[in-house]
Amino acid sequence: MSQLQDLPYALLQFYATAPYECSYLPERQARSQVATPAHMVDTQLYSQLVRDGFRRSGIYTYRPWCDACRACVPVRLPVAEFTPNRSQRRAWAQHQNLEAREAELRFSEEHFDLYRRYQHARHEGGGMDQDDREQYAHFMLESQVDTRLIEFRENGVLRMVSLIDCLSDGLSSVYTFYDTEVPGASYGSFGILWQIASCHSIGRPYLYLGYWIRDSRKMSYKQKFRPLEGRVGGQWRRLEESDFSQLG
Repeated sequence: MSQLQDLPYALLQFYATAPYECSYLPERQARSQVATPAHMVDTQLYSQLVRDGFRRSGIYTYRPWCDACRACVPVRLPVAEFTPNRSQRRAWAQHQNLEAREAELRFSEEHFDLYRRYQHARHEGGGMDQDDREQYAHFMLESQVDTRLIEFRENGVLRMVSLIDCLSDGLSSVYTFYDTEVPGASYGSFGILWQIASCHSIGRPYLYLGYWIRDSRKMSYKQKFRPLEGRVGGQWRRLEESDFSQLG
């Protein structure tokens, strides 16, 4: 990459937040490194930042910057090498009746109601279950990059919503929430499989899945999608079976 292309990155400044309670590992303190100014982070620059292990929440771009913990591992899936397992093939076939449609990146009471029900069912006590409309809008609807809001309906009934960023080398799965009250449904797995298929359709090699934490049960679903690459020690490499018991 030329020096001219690197220039916007060089103009960024990074600061570390004060310690706060970790959302994933109990009794631990976390810190984040935040990229500023936020208005400079467009799609091209954000693509570089994601490759460096960053992620976004609304307009804020951050990565874990904890003092004595390296448990958060950025992970991505090289989609050309992915082969679904039996359970994933079943989830894909099971939900072929879902109709995917891109929606406008604006507030929807229907989406917010599904979000609240999902948070109370899956993440009660985690903080996000108390989000009001303004907090939801800041998290889900504010973006300065190429972001797509995809809704999935079954016979007109909203079942799932996915927020996805389009990067120069792939897609980044920002957040997905879905109906938790349908018996036997596998919406979460189907959502990732749909994003993998979308990477194939637009010819981009990676699906970025955010952070994986070995000791967090909330993150365990990510390691079911193989092969998985992790950014460890500042470099992307293939994660092996031994990594899933040793990283943390």
